[in-house]
Amino acid sequence: MTRPTGFAAYMVVTAAYWAFMLTDGALRMLVLLHFHTLGFSPVQLAYLFVLYEIAGVVTNLSAGWIAARFGLTATLYAGLTLQVLALLMLAQLNPAWGITASVVFVMLVQGLSGVAKDLAKMSSKSAVKILAPSEGAGLFRWVAVLTGSKNAVKGAGFLLGAAVLGLFGFVPSVLVMAAILFVILIGAVIGMPTGLPVGRKDAKFTEVWSKNRNINWLSVARMFLFGARDVWFVVGIPIYFYAVLSDGSHDGNRNAFFMIGTFMAVWTILYGLVQGVAPRILRAATRSESEMLALAKRWVAMLIVVPTLLAAMVWITPTPSNPLTATIILGLLVFGAIFAVNSSLHSYLILNFTDAKRVTMDVGFYYMANAAGRLIGTVLSGLTYQTGGLPLCLGAAAAMIGLSWLGVAQLRPTHTQEAQA
Repeated sequence: MTRPTGFAAYMVVTAAYWAFMLTDGALRMLVLLHFHTLGFSPVQLAYLFVLYEIAGVVTNLSAGWIAARFGLTATLYAGLTLQVLALLMLAQLNPAWGITASVVFVMLVQGLSGVAKDLAKMSSKSAVKILAPSEGAGLFRWVAVLTGSKNAVKGAGFLLGAAVLGLFGFVPSVLVMAAILFVILIGAVIGMPTGLPVGRKDAKFTEVWSKNRNINWLSVARMFLFGARDVWFVVGIPIYFYAVLSDGSHDGNRNAFFMIGTFMAVWTILYGLVQGVAPRILRAATRSESEMLALAKRWVAMLIVVPTLLAAMVWITPTPSNPLTATIILGLLVFGAIFAVNSSLHSYLILNFTDAKRVTMDVGFYYMANAAGRLIGTVLSGLTYQTGGLPLCLGAAAAMIGLSWLGVAQLRPTHTQEAQA
């Protein structure tokens, strides 16, 4: 097999992933805000994203095997194609349909979009293991840049989705995104360098179940880490801010859209930027694997503090005010920065723990756990906000981060793993 020109292939894969995540972020804001204005409850809004996350669990479990069987480029192209189809389908939503029909239709479309996202993500992350240089913490640097830039682009997508919804309406916005992504797909097919793994015919589906202790415990930690984010991020915070910022008029609603979209965008862009520089923050180039594992425990412990304090603050100050809103925004930005370092560490560790022969299998298994955490967080986001408001959302986040710490605490250096095997 001819090895691809590392940086050239990396940039093509990254550019395709950027385009996908721009539309993914925009689509999430379009769906959330559009259906909130139609009178959907927090739990109903959460339902809209449930199949998206369920699809992520199933897709990640099987995508590693599909990539091992048919090749990384095949799964990347499939992800982009399915996202175009999902956007075109969503444009067919009929305003005359009842709430039940609308929820079911959007759930199905979001499920297709969830399959698309995780095919594209698994392909991109696995490609880094093949392409990254081995010297000077090259693997950590390349995966941090890919993941960080992706999240910054997705943050821009949140802002784009809120902006185009306010300016042009739902259907025109969805159609324009489908057209842009189709052009990117054609460009990726034309410009993709040769040499990425093309698959092996003897790959078995049973191989997706990892026997590596570290990968299994890291997957547990990842599940609870991302559940802790989505439990407030998906429904709780957008609806809380909408209640605070909107006065019920058309202009008030539109201004609320822009402000919510701006916050979601700034949060995600900050998260992405910190992910990109996480290797420098952690001085990864000079640290051993044991030191990196110690840092992983330390940083997740730091993260518990933020939602705990915010939950207490909102609970003792139930009446919204400008100072309270500003404090919540600042606290969540701090949460985003610390969360980004944790996420970047996890993304490095999964690639460090696996080997090139089964990278798609292990990465797929790991992101299955990631999707499971997002599913749990999505469901809890609607339930906790509807039953206990923002304090319960944030309290649930703190509890889930504690469970993530327990998973990270089980990780061991790979040489210790080998000695025990």
